[in-house]
Amino acid sequence: MNKNGYFSLVLHSHLPYVLSHGTWPHGSDWLNEASSETYVPLLNVFNRLVSEGMSPKVTIGLSPVLTEMLASDDFKSEYKGYLNQNKEAAEADIAEFKRLGETHMVGVAEMWRNFYTKNYEDFTVKYGENILGAYKELQDAGHIEIITCGATHGYFPLLSKDSSLTAQVKQAVLSYKRHFGKAPKGMWVPECAYRPSYEWSKPPVVTKGEDSAPYYRKGVEEFLSEEGLKYFFIDSHLLKGGEAVGVYHDRFDDLKILWDNFSENYKPDVVSSERSPYKPYLVNSSLGSVERSEPVAIFTRDPETGLQVWSGEWGYPGDGNYLDFHKKRFPGGHKYWKVTSRDADLADKEPYSPEDAFARIPENAAHFKDLIKKILFENKEKTGEAGIVTSPYDAELFGHWWFEGPEWIYYVIKNLYLDGDIEPITAGEYLDINTPKEVVSLPEGSWGEGGYHWIWLNEFNSWTWKHIYEAEDEMAEIATFASLPEASDGSELLEVLKQAARELMLLQSSDWQFLISTRAAADYAEMRVARHFEDFKRLASMAKKIASGSDITGEDRNFLNLVQKRDDIFPDIDPSWFEDFKSSKSVVNE
Repeated sequence: MNKNGYFSLVLHSHLPYVLSHGTWPHGSDWLNEASSETYVPLLNVFNRLVSEGMSPKVTIGLSPVLTEMLASDDFKSEYKGYLNQNKEAAEADIAEFKRLGETHMVGVAEMWRNFYTKNYEDFTVKYGENILGAYKELQDAGHIEIITCGATHGYFPLLSKDSSLTAQVKQAVLSYKRHFGKAPKGMWVPECAYRPSYEWSKPPVVTKGEDSAPYYRKGVEEFLSEEGLKYFFIDSHLLKGGEAVGVYHDRFDDLKILWDNFSENYKPDVVSSERSPYKPYLVNSSLGSVERSEPVAIFTRDPETGLQVWSGEWGYPGDGNYLDFHKKRFPGGHKYWKVTSRDADLADKEPYSPEDAFARIPENAAHFKDLIKKILFENKEKTGEAGIVTSPYDAELFGHWWFEGPEWIYYVIKNLYLDGDIEPITAGEYLDINTPKEVVSLPEGSWGEGGYHWIWLNEFNSWTWKHIYEAEDEMAEIATFASLPEASDGSELLEVLKQAARELMLLQSSDWQFLISTRAAADYAEMRVARHFEDFKRLASMAKKIASGSDITGEDRNFLNLVQKRDDIFPDIDPSWFEDFKSSKSVVNE
């Protein structure tokens, strides 16, 4: 029996759909980079731990849109070419550095050549070009737990129709079952963004003075419960039941209006004792929900361990010896410089030393293990119970952003086993042995900047919601065609409806607002919003034409074939999910 408690490392893996939507600098190379720097290295770390007799017990989310891409033959072909290209670029750097007499840089270039050579061998030989299958094997053996996410990572609190949330969750469960052979237990709600049930209305900036009477919306947890999901994750400020520090009211007037509307309608429960982030709770925002369906548990992000990894000032990735993410050498694009210091600009970056960097990992991992142990010891002293520290992160932080990150995870898990006082555990396994009994309500918010919706609704990206809401309304209209005799299996009408549903779901991706807000790839995100909206509108027009008994043109059929090939995801999508007020039928046991 453990002495102090449990530790759950949670990694969220997600990218927007990028296959057939560009390559570099924005497009499928995002998937190639994340696979080579994160997804394959994590597999290697997990399997290495298993081979040494230590079960990782990591909870890892693979978003449905990411699983569709990783399973694609187009990705597998592109990925091998990408790995060879980067290996060749490293070899060219080696030759040039030798000509210039830069001996140290030769060593770093050799590191990159070896990295991509091994990655190619791991992908093709060790994992048989099947990254998803390798993760599935680890889950089937009980070493990790794979959870799901909203189908295309739609931002749940701001989607205007409950049918959109229903579709995002139903598709997530179906996609998971298709790839992993069983139903998921948990979900990473996109952006950890939660909305309780209340009388909601669209943001005024989107409606522009049109009638926007409030209407009842279900709480996020109800959609998960209807599909048999058992738990999700929240940020710590939501557990406290109050407003996050700085919800950016002053940054955008519509946020204040949304917040005021929420505050007027949200009635928090009376908390008799302080809520703890070191235990799960059941969440319920709709009266009678618990009696009507299975309750859903929440795990709360631990703020202390989060700070140690995410903080620009205190986080481990900011160690001056680690590889700098931003400075790259062209034309190959490899990185040869270290962080150096928090204040160093690109011109001040010093050469990277792999030996110095990897020598820092054991110390950082040991410090993290000691921090977990301290938190759990203090929690047990205070409560008399063995708690759980839940540490969720974006998976791409480890390897892609922080090159040494996967090795750090290896040492953290190893240190926990060597210590023996803390038990690594997946979220689902913890619920199996520690069923929560206390029901709480939560306020609205996310883990984004300011704890509310600012990143996804601001003066830069509010225009995207106008198009999303218009498409949601029109999809609800044409979804009724799915019950017509003309929409039988394999019919042209059904194929058009399915593709319209796919384009709407891709339009709903929260990645577009994030990329616009951060200016990381704003032009690409704006182009994707316009493309999916325009394609949806044409498909909706085609559906109406067919449903009315008219024929579509040959050019329309060419267009349908084009978008079906380009956005080839979710073969089991059901357009009827998008009907308004449609009864929620679970897909868990179908």
